[in-house]
Amino acid sequence: MESQVAVVTVPFPAQGHLNQLLHLSLLLAGRGIPVHFAAPEPHLREARARVHGWDAAALLAIRFRALDVPAHASPDPDPSSPFPTHMQPLFEAFCDGGGARASLAALLEELSASHRRVVVLHDRMAAFAAGEAARLPNGEALGVHCLAASYNVGWMDPGHRLLREHGMVFHPADACATREFVALAKRMGQERRRAPGAGMVVNTCRALEGEFLDVLAAQSASSSDGHKLFAVGPLNPLLNLVPDTPAERHPCLEWLDKQPPSSVLYISFGTTSSLRAEQVRELAAALRDTNQRFVWALRDADRADMREPGGERRLAASAASLLGNAASLLGDAAAQGTGVVVTGWAPQLEILAHGATAAFMSHCGWNSTVEGLSHGKAILAWPMHSDQPWDAELVCKYLRAGILVRPWEERRDVTPAAAIREAIERAMRSDEGAAVRERARALGDAVCAAHGNGGSSSRDLDDLVAYVTK
Repeated sequence: MESQVAVVTVPFPAQGHLNQLLHLSLLLAGRGIPVHFAAPEPHLREARARVHGWDAAALLAIRFRALDVPAHASPDPDPSSPFPTHMQPLFEAFCDGGGARASLAALLEELSASHRRVVVLHDRMAAFAAGEAARLPNGEALGVHCLAASYNVGWMDPGHRLLREHGMVFHPADACATREFVALAKRMGQERRRAPGAGMVVNTCRALEGEFLDVLAAQSASSSDGHKLFAVGPLNPLLNLVPDTPAERHPCLEWLDKQPPSSVLYISFGTTSSLRAEQVRELAAALRDTNQRFVWALRDADRADMREPGGERRLAASAASLLGNAASLLGDAAAQGTGVVVTGWAPQLEILAHGATAAFMSHCGWNSTVEGLSHGKAILAWPMHSDQPWDAELVCKYLRAGILVRPWEERRDVTPAAAIREAIERAMRSDEGAAVRERARALGDAVCAAHGNGGSSSRDLDDLVAYVTK
């Protein structure tokens, strides 16, 4: 048996989760650790295509391993539903017994026979991987928490002192997701308790959630995730620390080069939610009325099968339809140079790192939230589902680096242009907004320091590497 250690990363098949686990895989592979990234084939393909901020050669250090998933439905996204119900058949097929579990078990047995030690870093929503790791004589599992660390504190104690002191509200899971998804999350929690892991990796840092990390550390000894807590975030690259720029750049970056510093609002609602046509028109009207410079990533939500034959044409047609709803209201904004609409995949990290970008109107998925804050951009919070209402609470009330666009209680309503216009003007043109943007810049600096020599995230990553390779 070789003395080498193998790491297997197992993400949950939703883009924000895939992104975080792939970034973590690249960080570990950069330390010379063999890493196998295991996911359904369509998601492997899209994860490779969408990752950015890394040198292309870095991906060569990762072995991408396909997991089988039973046949499942892949309906069109439903813009009328705040939660991405169209993804539920994939989630069930992935997590239930059968293809993914069996193919992961085969991969782990293969690696176990040829390595001294196999460490499985699994998304906590893919907790079946912990059970498969426990079957190995030389296997161990650590959960990767792809949500805010503070979410766990709110989940365990909605009346916790930190929440009370900052006026934060933890909305229960069944108010933010469907019954089917909550039931699935509970089943994965049961999987974790049946096969306790050695610890938990968190995509955050002390600069963002230090007080909450202290709470979790004090409680972790009795946790089913184990007693070790590694806060190694943000997992995404900090592009202002990367000296090289790609030879080919997205056209929106060329447009950003021509804008004044800190003048542009970036708008994106992630990969799991689709806006209703009426909402697109209201947002477009707000941009028109404020004459705000913007980059708007306007696209359909991902489907479960990612890119079935003809899928890209379907996405393009859907985006064109959405853009048609906005065109008459935006007028000739593009011709005047005040805005750019991106209907394909947007290079979010590069947009957020750009000096012309001032703020980020976001659904507040944790991946996007961390990407925005780590580059010092204020958040205009527009939560859609799941943990996003909590992230909006954290950003706006605790970190004071954001402004709420739409209260969670109004999630089923179309937010009118007047309310959106007010939020944009507060964020971009008021003294309050200037203070929020300055606070976001300071947080970005603190996150960079956490990644620097001797910083908290750097130390925790060193500790994680030492633990994995022990």
